[in-house]
Amino acid sequence: MYCDVQNETRHKLLIEVGKLPHGSTLFVLKNQNHLGRIVVALGTHRQEVFEMTPQEREGYFADVAAAAKACMELFHPDKINYGIFGDGVPHVHMHIVPKYKDGLQWGHFFWDKGLEEVTLSDEEYAKMVAQYKEKLGI
Repeated sequence: MYCDVQNETRHKLLIEVGKLPHGSTLFVLKNQNHLGRIVVALGTHRQEVFEMTPQEREGYFADVAAAAKACMELFHPDKINYGIFGDGVPHVHMHIVPKYKDGLQWGHFFWDKGLEEVTLSDEEYAKMVAQYKEKLGI
């Protein structure tokens, strides 16, 4: 899904923000049940973290750290949760999920199954994308 820019599921679930300094791609999730939620996808196709070269790993996690810092500065969550799954989408990507005290799933792992989807207006998505682009200089 992340390798194929024409992938229908990708366009249904994600909005591409842009390329990060080390080649990863930043996406905003359309389901914003955790406000500010994003995904950082590795720029080259790898299914597993151990398949990455040391340079890819270092660059990827630098991109993840920069994106997470931007999320923290833009949305001020109390904590950020990180998730790498991949059995449904076999491409290294990390979910960056801002969590808020007294908010959805505080004190528990994040999981979308069975939850109502929270969608924003086109203007709100555009604003979020612009905020991430400005904060990250992309």
